[in-house]
Amino acid sequence: GYGRNRYEGQFCNISDRETRRGGCIMRYAMAVDTRKCVGCSDCVVACQTENNVPIGFCRDWIVEVTDGTYPQLEMEIRSERCNHCVNAPCVRCCPTGASYYDEGGIVLVKPTECIGCGACIASCPYDARYPHPDGYVDKCTFCSHRLKNGLVPACVAVCPTKCLYFGDLDDPNSPVSDILRKRKFKTLIPEAGTDPQLYFLI
Repeated sequence: GYGRNRYEGQFCNISDRETRRGGCIMRYAMAVDTRKCVGCSDCVVACQTENNVPIGFCRDWIVEVTDGTYPQLEMEIRSERCNHCVNAPCVRCCPTGASYYDEGGIVLVKPTECIGCGACIASCPYDARYPHPDGYVDKCTFCSHRLKNGLVPACVAVCPTKCLYFGDLDDPNSPVSDILRKRKFKTLIPEAGTDPQLYFLI
């Protein structure tokens, strides 16, 4: 849905978040400025390189959407990826527990526990997962290995227009908290009830 304070608990209070995320208070999120994204795909290449994504697959991708009737047309360019939902259906439906919430609410997959059944792929309304050739399901991790070293995700680091904002929503001074206070935004498929943590500035 649309809003300005959606991330402050308008639809999901802190206790709900703690329960769904195993007690995590820190909330990592990303915002994409659709007015600044030019669809260059630098984020896609950076992700593939950083995370050794197999050729032919991707953890993030570019979407171009055109709305309206000629000659009154509007085009929106978006960099999309896993939404790292608070209420993630992929975590709920995983039969082995391979899909789980990590620190900061990041949704991850344990390759050693994943049996590649594809239940999580079918349950994701954002089509954010793919079957890795090695037999497990793979997806965006917000570059969690970089976060542990104090770095931002690779896609954020390389974006030439600086259209990606990342950080902790519980830190009012983080880039993502700051931009969501200032700009109107939306989430994708809000009716799915997943409480996505990927926001699109409009």
